[in-house]
Amino acid sequence: QVQLVESGGGLVQPGGSLRLSCAASGNIFRINDMAWYRQAPGKERELVAVISSRGTENYADSVKGRFTISRDNAKNTVYLQMNSLKPDDTAVYFCNANIYTGYISITCWGQGTQVTVSS
Repeated sequence: QVQLVESGGGLVQPGGSLRLSCAASGNIFRINDMAWYRQAPGKERELVAVISSRGTENYADSVKGRFTISRDNAKNTVYLQMNSLKPDDTAVYFCNANIYTGYISITCWGQGTQVTVSS
């Protein structure tokens, strides 16, 4: 059993910042890619940023230069630092991780955390 638990969402004014965290726990042998997705009302879920186990980062064009993904492998945790937030960033943000349990590889999702950018 593996679980991802997110935290750090909330209400912020345009131009503000938030930091999301996502901690993995359970039967973990190795965590491969970790990522953040988001889903706005009426829209499909989209990839925001992904980081490999070696620290290679990739971002959606809409967040490049504003968001930074990082991870702490000792804590099995991934972060998303979001700066210069815009109303269009309003969405439910989901953590995603590809985890090898020692027997199989599984893709896990967190429960989601709401980010609202509004004045």
